[in-house]
Amino acid sequence: MYHDCIMAGFGGQGILMIGDILSLAAMHDGRNVTWMPSYGVEMRGGTARCTVVISDERIGSPITGAPSGCLVMNKPSLDKYESWVSPGGALVANGTFIQESDFTRSDVSRLLVPTNDIAEQVGDKRTASMVALGAYVEMTGVTDTPGLKAALEKTFSGKKAKLVPINLEAIEQGRKFARENRK
Repeated sequence: MYHDCIMAGFGGQGILMIGDILSLAAMHDGRNVTWMPSYGVEMRGGTARCTVVISDERIGSPITGAPSGCLVMNKPSLDKYESWVSPGGALVANGTFIQESDFTRSDVSRLLVPTNDIAEQVGDKRTASMVALGAYVEMTGVTDTPGLKAALEKTFSGKKAKLVPINLEAIEQGRKFARENRK
């Protein structure tokens, strides 16, 4: 198994965190992982991106030029990274900032997710990136719920442990949306 992906959006949207959570989930599954963050100098509103590579074998490089998947949370990220996805790959996009007409590729599996709406239904709009992560995981099958739960428990420990249930619910709602709406 080999899976590489790019996750991108505005700073403050949780991009680096969901990349880290995906990495931790894959490690929980016993896989080799690299996670490489990249972000602008701005604290919020600048660009944030990370590359995650997951494999059953040793990983030669954390860099990917043609990822098998991409998760984008804003239109500038879609504009930049959509063309990078390998034909037949998966593309999950935040429907709050991206419209169906913004896609230019028909050779990838794509899913427009109303992440902010689902996050508000879950009870916290800050979980929008978790909704997107859930949809991405469902589309790609790259990890499962036990791995994600373990990753959340590691990420939100101590005083932040109370955040695990709502974030897990956001992931599950993203997975549910993907199951019901994949094309």
